[in-house]
Amino acid sequence: MKKLYILIMLLCLPCSIMADDYLEITAPGNRQPQLAIARPIPLSGSANTELAKAIADILAFDLTLSGKFTIMPSPPAETKTGIRSGEFDLAPWQTAGANLLVKSGYIDNGQTVTMEFRFFDVSRGKELAVKRYTGKRADHRKIAHMFSNDILRSVTGEAGPFTGKTAFVSTASGTKEIYLMDYDGYNVQRLTKNGSINLNPDFSPSGKELIYTSYKRRNPDLYRRELLSGSEARISSHPGINVTGAWSPDGSRIALAMSKDGNSEIYTISKDGKNPARLTHNPAIDVSPAWSPDGSRIAFVSDRLGKPQIFIMNVDGSHVTRLTTSGAYNVSPRWSPKGNTIAYCRQEGGFQIHVINVDGSNDIQLTNAGSNEHPRWSPDGRFITFSSTRGGKEGIYVMRSDGTGQVRVSRGNNADSHPTWSPWW
Repeated sequence: MKKLYILIMLLCLPCSIMADDYLEITAPGNRQPQLAIARPIPLSGSANTELAKAIADILAFDLTLSGKFTIMPSPPAETKTGIRSGEFDLAPWQTAGANLLVKSGYIDNGQTVTMEFRFFDVSRGKELAVKRYTGKRADHRKIAHMFSNDILRSVTGEAGPFTGKTAFVSTASGTKEIYLMDYDGYNVQRLTKNGSINLNPDFSPSGKELIYTSYKRRNPDLYRRELLSGSEARISSHPGINVTGAWSPDGSRIALAMSKDGNSEIYTISKDGKNPARLTHNPAIDVSPAWSPDGSRIAFVSDRLGKPQIFIMNVDGSHVTRLTTSGAYNVSPRWSPKGNTIAYCRQEGGFQIHVINVDGSNDIQLTNAGSNEHPRWSPDGRFITFSSTRGGKEGIYVMRSDGTGQVRVSRGNNADSHPTWSPWW
């Protein structure tokens, strides 16, 4: 993965908006605020209508997915000139019913692009956030996602995760290889090229490394790959399975399932594959470990009661408790970044995604169309990415953490699965 160099310049703001001093913006009748996104205009030089449309579309996609706003069309009387206070009239937006407005402009220099964004409270006539970014022309999507993050920070106190990447498995090459893309499905990049089966990618806490299982040497071995250099190392290659690897929150350990001692058990290893520690000791099949955000506990799947269920244990393997009590086949747990809930899959014909409190209460089904698997949280806990067969072949989808706003983000006619959202904000 190439490094991204973007110069970010924060312009003078009429008000200071900090993470602990955010604006709670509401609309009449408790409806969602109406957010208008004006078409970006050239600040100098010639117009680039393709770039302008892309910027507006990215902002609209991100902010619609956030569930915080209703995106409204620009009014017919909108002025096309000026993005700064005093350079345009807010009256057409007020008349059209907009509560919030994004105005933006760009300077396209061919190889580089400068974008300036301004976020307005229309009813108060007040500027809420101003940012100016300069970067490579090819990074225009990244820049637009950055301002979407800033808008969420302005209204909630917490930035969005829209600059994140998704690692996933795809059959685009004819075999199951690991790919990387923007969270919304753009800028797809193939990572592995071994012509074998590669599964279960998981990002390191830094976002600079991936672990995954590959059959490229015939045995399902665990590999660690550096994203910037592309170098990789085989870190667990015991006879039998070395699968469902998951990084610890501090990046020092990796939990995985291995069958080197006969049946599948949960172990932890250091990031270089050394110092294995066995956590489970049960004749059943134990797989799919998932760390709690504080690193003190691990959720996992076991069929020790006859059918696969989700269990939780301390990080040393002690105090094993059963989490799921409903459904006969529950798999693929993943702890939320906030630490209060766990997403998992339940087989009910096909698989459906559920979330459940860590004390076993409030089990809620989020999906119902097709078969849905491999839920993974965004780093802020607002969203879940997952794979679904609802469109025919498996594809990558994103939804809000309450199950609303489900949308497909992978493109093409390949089978895409096993998504995981990077911690890069």
